Amino acid sequence: MIVERNVPLQPHNSFGIVAKARALVRVRAAADVQQLLADPEWGPVPKFVLGGGSNIVLTGDVRPLVLKVEVPGRRVLDDGPRATILEAGAGENWHEFVDWTLEQGFGGLENLALIPGTVGASPVQNIGAYGVELQDRFESLDAIDLATGKPFTLDAAQCAFGYRDSVFKHVAAQEGDFGLAGRALIVRVRFRLPKPWKPVLGYVDLERKVQESGIREPSARQVRDWVCAIRSAKLPDPRVIGNAGSFFKNPTVTPEQCQDIIAREPGIVHYPMPDGSVKLAAGWLIDACGWKGKSVGNAGVYEKQALVLVNRGGATGGEVVTLARAIQTSVYERFGIRLEPEPVVV
Repeated sequence: MIVERNVPLQPHNSFGIVAKARALVRVRAAADVQQLLADPEWGPVPKFVLGGGSNIVLTGDVRPLVLKVEVPGRRVLDDGPRATILEAGAGENWHEFVDWTLEQGFGGLENLALIPGTVGASPVQNIGAYGVELQDRFESLDAIDLATGKPFTLDAAQCAFGYRDSVFKHVAAQEGDFGLAGRALIVRVRFRLPKPWKPVLGYVDLERKVQESGIREPSARQVRDWVCAIRSAKLPDPRVIGNAGSFFKNPTVTPEQCQDIIAREPGIVHYPMPDGSVKLAAGWLIDACGWKGKSVGNAGVYEKQALVLVNRGGATGGEVVTLARAIQTSVYERFGIRLEPEPVVV
């Protein structure tokens, strides 16, 4: 076990914010975590789990010990008549893993292509895009309790998935509660890809691709290519322009609230949900408030998609947070809706 000191984190956060880890350990197996927790010097100190850094805003140097998750591995556990079960190490790049599943001939994750980050972060955020959420393809995961060092396994119900939400984003209110924020390090994740494979094409942009191409029965790889094209047209590449993808969750309101807003703003983009609520497009709300292309210091709102905040070069975490709060205030004052950020502010 090697503890690195004063490690630059700019390469390890997709916003490209300059910051350092006071100390960092690279985790490549569950045994690394258990060895660390047993260490008399490092076992008791506060810890911060870091995956691909695609869902964080760093506002300064990270004081807790950073556990950089780099657990590798991809394998097929079972290829049965009703489903294929795949497993991947938490440190695997998510998009590369999606491409690997397609190379093996297994469809099911193609709608989630090009989402930045690692496999281990996917259940934490319950990532989702173009009509599919991680929970729709989830089987189980293995993790380590950072308080006790004990390994444990969770199924979908135990992960308490919600919209961009899971048990890993909540702190236990009292002893015995099942909030796991800051308490767990995910080591491996397993996915269930149902058979027979069917394309999920209900999202507007994908329906448009079907109409434009004339391909009524696309393959999983074709859907993957469409998703990548759609995302690339809307979202900046973090390797070119620092960003954390969609910065705010799409808010949900009651049908009555939606009708009230439509009466004032007939053009608002909204989607009825299965539970009877209505999801509003956060990007539309932000754009309607005039934020697209605007900046606070070196942090700005992306010109092509108001839902994305970007680093225009040298932005600090403080500038990103200030911009986000100003946007929240504008949207609340105009629509009476509170936007909730997706990234974690560190």
